[in-house]
Amino acid sequence: MSSTDHFRKQAKLYLRWHRDGYYPVAAQIGTLLPRFRGMIDPDILAATFQLYDAQELVARKAGFESWPALIKGLDSMTQNQAASHTPAATILGSEPQLFVTDLEATFAFYGRLGFSIAFAYGEPPFYAQVVRDSGRLNLRKIHEGPVFDSGFRSREGNVLAATLTVDDTKALFLEFQQAGVPFDQNLRREPWGARTFILRDPDDNLILFAGD
Repeated sequence: MSSTDHFRKQAKLYLRWHRDGYYPVAAQIGTLLPRFRGMIDPDILAATFQLYDAQELVARKAGFESWPALIKGLDSMTQNQAASHTPAATILGSEPQLFVTDLEATFAFYGRLGFSIAFAYGEPPFYAQVVRDSGRLNLRKIHEGPVFDSGFRSREGNVLAATLTVDDTKALFLEFQQAGVPFDQNLRREPWGARTFILRDPDDNLILFAGD
């Protein structure tokens, strides 16, 4: 299957999800499509949503302004691959998944870090995503805690749950410091040159921020 066919099928899937009233797709529509911004999920699902809207959603998720821009970009990539005879795929992003015991407490914590809720799925919610700039973290609620028991920590030590890269590590560290969040590691310069710090969320997920 070509990349174009893959994206076309993805657009049709989003269109079907909208018609079926699937709430996670409403959150993505409200986040990425300008004409739906500011609308609540039920209104988004009740609004007219055509195939060209779904195609624009696919394009914006892939980092393009519009569906024609996505197709043009794919054509350019295909030509370059054909010229080099080295087929390659492009990873467009990543969304680490964190396990949490209390979504409301987690929302409050990441809200202090400048993250906003992209979507929350379920009644009551059990799956959600928070976003700041290009950084996205998926949150999966578990029914029994803690996420990391003492045995795991004693065996494995402090294991990172996610790494987020930033353009100014010191500025972000000072911002979080003013917000009073708990750090597991203060800002420091690593031997390989990067500046890093680590914070710990309410469920002991360790999040590394790195840059420079």
